[in-house]
Amino acid sequence: MDDATPLPLYVIGLGSNRRHARFGDPRHVLMAALAALESDDIEPVDASPIIASAPLGPSRRRFANAVALVASPLAPPDMLARLKAIEADFGRRRGRRWGERTLDLDILLWSGGAWADERLTVPHPAMTIRRFVLDPLRAIAPNWRHPLTRLTVRQLAARLAAAKPVDRAAPAL
Repeated sequence: MDDATPLPLYVIGLGSNRRHARFGDPRHVLMAALAALESDDIEPVDASPIIASAPLGPSRRRFANAVALVASPLAPPDMLARLKAIEADFGRRRGRRWGERTLDLDILLWSGGAWADERLTVPHPAMTIRRFVLDPLRAIAPNWRHPLTRLTVRQLAARLAAAKPVDRAAPAL
């Protein structure tokens, strides 16, 4: 890429619900992870506020969540490899799905649009149904359009927050 060509952008989701021996509580783990993202070929652009969210699945510990906007010439598989290396540096061990974790980093969106291979799907398949992703993302990139639905992050968040209709055919308790 020449100097006039802007670098592709990535939205990275960050989550933690376990203390780290060096960084402390999950909120501080995320702050350290944001710093760890910066490298020769990853340039931080913006980061959301860190929020607390309820866990999915069997974990009982609340999560600290945030999103970061970064610029990088890396292709999505190379970015994924970099994120997995950072997770490993923070002590992430593969284990039970949705279990407790020191650090979870996910590629949520990429300015190149959609990407799919055997290891990675971008946009993240579950991002449109997770408030802990959409709320922080709305704070830093409300007008980013989901490449498949074509809805903005603001629209996706509003749809998720909207009241769900009551099923009148359901039996009374």
